[in-house]
Amino acid sequence: MDKTFNPQNIERDIYQKWEESGQFKPSGEGEPYSIMIPPPNVTGSLHMGHAFQQTIMDTLTRYKRMSGNNTLWQVGTDHAGIATQMVVERKLASENGPTRKELGREAFIDKIWEWKAESGNTITNQMRRLGTSVDWDRERFTMDEGLSNAVNEVFVRLHSEDLIYRGKRLVNWDPKLLTAISDLEVENKDKKGHMWHFRYPLADGVTTSEGKDYLEVATTRPETVLGDTGVAVNPEDPRYKDLIGKFVELPLVNRRIPIVGDEHADMEKGTGCVKITPAHDFNDYEVGKRHKLPMINILTFSGNIRQQAEVFDTNGEASDLLDSTIPKEFQDLERFAARKAVVNKLDELGLLAEIKDHDLTVPYGDRGGVVIEPMLTDQWYVRAAPLAKVAADAVTNGEIEFVPKQYENMYFSWMNDIQDWCISRQLWWGHRIPAWYDEQGKVYVGRDEAEVRAQNGLAADVKLRQDDDVLDTWFSSALWTFSTLGWPENTEDLKTFHPSNVLVTGFDIIFFWVARMIMMTMHFLKDENNKPQVPFKTVYVTGLIRDDDGNKMSKSKGNVIDPLDMIDGISLEDLLEKRTGNMMQPKMAEKIKKQTAKQFPNGIEPHGTDALRFTLAALASTGRDINWDMKRLEGYRNFCNKLWNASNFVLMNTQDFDCGFDADTNMTFSLADKWIMGQYQNTIKAYRSAMDTYRFDIAAHTLYEFTWDQFCGWYIELTKPVMTQGSETQQRATRHTLVTVLESLLRLMHPIMPFITETIWQDVSPLAHCHSATIMNQAYPEYDASKVDATAMEDLEWVKGFVLSVRTIRGEMDIAPSKPLQVLLRNASSQDIRRLEENTMFLNAIAKLESVTVLSPDEQAPVCATSLLGSLEIMIPMAGLIDKDAELARISKALDKLEKDFARTQGKLSNEKFVSNAPDAVIEKEKAKLADFTMQMGKLREQRSSIESL
Repeated sequence: MDKTFNPQNIERDIYQKWEESGQFKPSGEGEPYSIMIPPPNVTGSLHMGHAFQQTIMDTLTRYKRMSGNNTLWQVGTDHAGIATQMVVERKLASENGPTRKELGREAFIDKIWEWKAESGNTITNQMRRLGTSVDWDRERFTMDEGLSNAVNEVFVRLHSEDLIYRGKRLVNWDPKLLTAISDLEVENKDKKGHMWHFRYPLADGVTTSEGKDYLEVATTRPETVLGDTGVAVNPEDPRYKDLIGKFVELPLVNRRIPIVGDEHADMEKGTGCVKITPAHDFNDYEVGKRHKLPMINILTFSGNIRQQAEVFDTNGEASDLLDSTIPKEFQDLERFAARKAVVNKLDELGLLAEIKDHDLTVPYGDRGGVVIEPMLTDQWYVRAAPLAKVAADAVTNGEIEFVPKQYENMYFSWMNDIQDWCISRQLWWGHRIPAWYDEQGKVYVGRDEAEVRAQNGLAADVKLRQDDDVLDTWFSSALWTFSTLGWPENTEDLKTFHPSNVLVTGFDIIFFWVARMIMMTMHFLKDENNKPQVPFKTVYVTGLIRDDDGNKMSKSKGNVIDPLDMIDGISLEDLLEKRTGNMMQPKMAEKIKKQTAKQFPNGIEPHGTDALRFTLAALASTGRDINWDMKRLEGYRNFCNKLWNASNFVLMNTQDFDCGFDADTNMTFSLADKWIMGQYQNTIKAYRSAMDTYRFDIAAHTLYEFTWDQFCGWYIELTKPVMTQGSETQQRATRHTLVTVLESLLRLMHPIMPFITETIWQDVSPLAHCHSATIMNQAYPEYDASKVDATAMEDLEWVKGFVLSVRTIRGEMDIAPSKPLQVLLRNASSQDIRRLEENTMFLNAIAKLESVTVLSPDEQAPVCATSLLGSLEIMIPMAGLIDKDAELARISKALDKLEKDFARTQGKLSNEKFVSNAPDAVIEKEKAKLADFTMQMGKLREQRSSIESL
């Protein structure tokens, strides 16, 4: 191997060989194991969340593949309706091409397919850099023919079962993109705003208990006054309960609207009176339904005031119960301009009571970037409650398990209060809804127009128009686990790999994706006994990766770290351009540049894929958010280097030598050989237990501790005296152990660190008589209790303790590591003497000993530095080892500095002003420093006393 580990020299070539040789395909043998990748958006690029989840999925897949399972990691991408449509529209604009509307629907969709062919593979190519061992030959796309057929099939069947219907309801509406959007696509932002208080005159000469002829209502959206159809008061409120059933005269439109009693009105909040606008507020919509209030839509889809309102009854049917007139002065005004105009007019009429500053939470569309409006629209819905019951039972009964388990509570809270699901979007890119309308507006649902005509006996001259809307992308992704395997056909893949074993996902889409997959799968897939089939058996929920200060990573904050930049490195100049290149605000861009230059003065160095993956695994505490730590990444890059260097040591000492792998070879295993074999077996056991319980952090720590401390730190050091002083049979046994442990360790590490393990294994495996093209199809290590020699384990731990005791004395007394030492032992048991005699070679070589003398109980010892190993006293005579005067001078100088530091810290803590003003954390830090100074001074004084007696 190369002397230095350079991941950039190996990773791409290795991955290409794996992919081209079909290593990621199911073997066709063993128990099936499958994972369905959460399909990333086709417009996307790899971010930290992808890297985190895909590292976990790939680790599981490689682990199960090597364990003999017939593994499938199903890959694919989502068509990302809004995002893709926006990307292509921007592309057309930048090229000065025709707009979407100028092109027309079919031509625009052709442009999207052209874009996908040219640019839609960005994220899948990036996934290859991460080492993902997905079966690329099975890659699916939510708009491909097979998945589109599945989507149509599900829609038609649900509609025939009255589980899909069309209705007029309130939705999140994006006035810029002109489409309904899901709650997940709404970003709530904290804003400073106002609360306006208006007086609504009471009708029919009625007055309040206080003698007022009006009710005072408060709102943060004055423009919606034009759509009010009621005022709510709490039925227990003594101020207003006698007014329930009476009316107010709505200002500006002179509409007579009722006063209703509803617990939505909080007696303790504001005036206790709440204006009700069912067509423009989600809470008001529910109040309106409870009291059968009409709904009045005052806004166009673009967010402007309509010329004439739309009036509907509680069921969403057009109604003439109320006047639809809107005063001319407000017609066609943009919604925020209308807000000002309404306030000014009410003020002019003397109906503005007051304006208060108010903290607001304002919903914005995450794509369009404008304030979202609750909008009354005709949409398609899934009747979710009947589907939710079976899906909730699957988790209750343990058919599906959440890891960590507490996320089941989140799942149940949604499922127990589930609302019907709006599945239509006013876009062109997506699965067009398979519904057709005749000229009278009657709707027909079918898999295609020919089926609609045939089933309904429609003549060829009956004109039909297909619904213009497309389905929400969550609809097609809800079918992901079975549509990707060929459903509605009962394919062999479906029989083999469904249900899948585990879903790896974030908590934020437990409802939007996880719950909907469970509902859809259990409705459409049944086993041979007609029992609903679950889509997966385990849901592993990951936390969110935040920056090192715990802030959410976002482009606007300039704290996003691209995983590929950590793999391949990036210059500071390119990093600054990446973080601020498209920023519209110069001040913010300058701030981010300063932060970035401070954090990465030299840019980001390359760390390689294995170091990144190992860091992600090591940070994967179940369910918790993760603060990213570049120092951990640097540490695990050093870990890769450590493994590489240790492997080079093994190869230098084993290649071209007899390593004892012939059946009749004679070998004499040392205590160190037996110890490392036992340690390694215990490592296999602990590691597999962690993997099987999804504790990737514990698995990574287990690998790290064994590799760095036991194998590289102790065992390799203990092999050196054998290699130089041992017999041929001892040396052969040690070479055998070095190769055996390293080769198996590489297999154990491979799922988390695939590239470095493959590279080293190619050189090590021939020595262990392994003949294979890749480590990937080798058997995964299994725990073997027969290889754990308990006595050898205990004896070697004693040797380690002895060596550490001597090294501690060297360090405390500042004795050079190369200086041979005389050691005296007191209180040595027969066990200690046996261990000493059997391991003299190790002790002399590793601890650098000149001699070891066991003292009799009554034998006097000179002045010594002493350390305890159990009851055994390990003593090193000080005479002649140190320059007494120089050492006393050094200790005196060190004590002087510590005493000054102690006095300064004690002075701070004695200062009442400091103690009363400083944060608790600062005070605790100073106290800890004081305790540390005290401990250090005590040790130095003990050393001084010992040296003075020499």
